[in-house]
Amino acid sequence: MSIVLLVIGLVFLIVGGDLLLKAAVSISLKLNIPKIVIGMTVVSFATSAPELIVSVQSALRGAPDLALGNVVGSNIANLGLVLGITVILSPILVTKNFYRFDWPIMMTASLLFFGFIFDGVLVFWEGAMMLLLLLFTILYLIKFQEKAVEEEPHEVGAPYSVFKTMVYLVIGSLGLAFGSQWLIDGAVSLSLQLGVSERVIGVTMVSVGTSIPELVASVMAVLRKEKAISIGNLVGSNLFNILAVLGISSMVIPIEVMDRTLLNFDIYVMLFISFLILPLVFIPNGLRLGWRDGILLLAIYIGYIYMTV
Repeated sequence: MSIVLLVIGLVFLIVGGDLLLKAAVSISLKLNIPKIVIGMTVVSFATSAPELIVSVQSALRGAPDLALGNVVGSNIANLGLVLGITVILSPILVTKNFYRFDWPIMMTASLLFFGFIFDGVLVFWEGAMMLLLLLFTILYLIKFQEKAVEEEPHEVGAPYSVFKTMVYLVIGSLGLAFGSQWLIDGAVSLSLQLGVSERVIGVTMVSVGTSIPELVASVMAVLRKEKAISIGNLVGSNLFNILAVLGISSMVIPIEVMDRTLLNFDIYVMLFISFLILPLVFIPNGLRLGWRDGILLLAIYIGYIYMTV
């Protein structure tokens, strides 16, 4: 039964990711909004829905390490696994706006989370502050953001009708949400049979499962040459994971760290790989992420998983 859930979940994720990407491109064309803004809002929010569902449920069920491990592990997976695979498939050219705003706000959110969780617990007012920062970020993006990725010239076609766009957006989001949940149920069921701890489940099985929507959406974006959506989705998803997922979860119920390894190891890996993106953009070829960078990011992620399990 666990294997069946894994397969069904994966199918729903692939279909949902494709529909969501089509809706995002259509919205971008209709509103004349830079595609990276769409990627950092519509796509990243929809693909982060599984993290939100899993983390809130985990907090309510008295499994705080699963909630924290899910977010921390998912953010590591987004940059190590998802971005690594994405740039291996096709290089991404980045403009100055990426390192002037997109990367700094992602690092700010990561450091803010580190400061709040350092005492071992996330409480209501800290969650409220994180949600407030997310709101200001979204408003800034909508009003001032310029494109942060150089896109290849290609035909994007005409936008869909409003009805068709909304249908794609809703069905795609539902596919991602339900698909991830089924995938996680199958993965967790298998891991529990092996006697794996709650923290390890959170930062490996669950985080990888909830990061699959980002992987599907980003790979689909690259195949369709919508690279702005690909990198915008990952940056936006990491922002949403920290500021909204943990923000909402800690406002529902205080989230206390039970396994200190989350504070002593996992969160430092998240900060390191988040910081690493900036020098990789400049070295060796300026404003570009290529296959060598992808291999390095993927190697770091594999090393992290190896040390965790």
